[in-house]
Amino acid sequence: MQPLSSNSPGRHDRPALLANLEQEAVRLGFSRIGVATADPALRDPRLHEQFRRWLDQGHAGVMTHWLEQHEPLRRDPRNLLDGARSVIMLATDHALHAAADRHGDGHGHELDEAPDHHGACPPGQGRVARYAWGDDYHDLLRSRVNSLAAWLEAAVPGCRTRGFVDSAPFPEREFGWLAGLGWFGKNTMLIDPTAGSYFLLTVLLTDADLPASTPLEVDHCGTCTACLDACPTAAFVEPRMLDANRCLSAITIEDHAAVDSQLRGEMADWIFGCDICQEVCPWNRRAPGSAEPSLQPRDGRATLPLAELLTLDDAGFRSRFKGSPLTRAKRSGLLRSAALALGNRPDPESADALIAALADDDSIVRGAAAWALGRWRGSEPALAARAHASLTARLPIEADATVRAEIEAALP
Repeated sequence: MQPLSSNSPGRHDRPALLANLEQEAVRLGFSRIGVATADPALRDPRLHEQFRRWLDQGHAGVMTHWLEQHEPLRRDPRNLLDGARSVIMLATDHALHAAADRHGDGHGHELDEAPDHHGACPPGQGRVARYAWGDDYHDLLRSRVNSLAAWLEAAVPGCRTRGFVDSAPFPEREFGWLAGLGWFGKNTMLIDPTAGSYFLLTVLLTDADLPASTPLEVDHCGTCTACLDACPTAAFVEPRMLDANRCLSAITIEDHAAVDSQLRGEMADWIFGCDICQEVCPWNRRAPGSAEPSLQPRDGRATLPLAELLTLDDAGFRSRFKGSPLTRAKRSGLLRSAALALGNRPDPESADALIAALADDDSIVRGAAAWALGRWRGSEPALAARAHASLTARLPIEADATVRAEIEAALP
């Protein structure tokens, strides 16, 4: 398009610019767009106070140090872009149609062994949060926002921009709300009344002055508590307050250490992320499907074979998940979760891989395998006998005291 006439980034035909910006954003692949002012004086101070209280109460889990360190930057977008006037918030739908969970993704792609999201995976399979079924969304959205930034800089000569996708200390959900992209659900997710909560947020800061959207002031959750009731680990301290120390998404993605023994059984077969509080949300019945190829399940699979995961060494892990969000869990975290899933749902065909994991180089994986094999005591006799024999054989040669304790606890 031709540049809009202006003497400075703050002087231009604002409505026309916004209309053209929305059109370009959709052309690039974003689903929806909203704009919030960057002026901190126009924000509700209670939202940052709530964030500060959440941190002070220790609910940030393993992310506490990073969030504490960068907390001051979250107070004002101008800390991230000097002179910022507008915060452009971009939503990208990533859900498959509801029927796709068992029959396909709604765009002609059939899914092999798709999980039953209200029950269990097929035997020997692990569940993955929907947004991570395909390629890494960071790469996709970063490319799109950079293209949109270049378009805006051409449309408003002299304006400056900064785009990011989960890569800066910025309150994306708060500004998503301010930009009219949804309200805060009781599960802490931003919920769009026409699209549910299965969408990803991208931020584009600019010193161009754009008309601000209107926030959604109404709480459309009403008296519904489906998300709070369904959480298997009781991670919600109260509505809209999540304890990341108990959240399966935080545990399986960000925390790569041994999982609290009180929470392992509640992980069921989730190995990366968790969608339960979104799956039960009535508003997600309206979630649109996504035709974006990079967000579709790799190899047509919405689950991962647990035994195969347990055979991956470091090089194999990097190769298998190159360009995938699952690298965030690191090998230690993903294989640990795979072992725990087999402890929760024993699978005879995965026995060899789980027993072999008792000798893994990573003590976290070994400890998880020991716990899992201990859970097989109630399985069919031959399987229980193999588990017992493998634990008994490993105990005298295990050098790590923590893993030894796991083996001893697993033996009757």
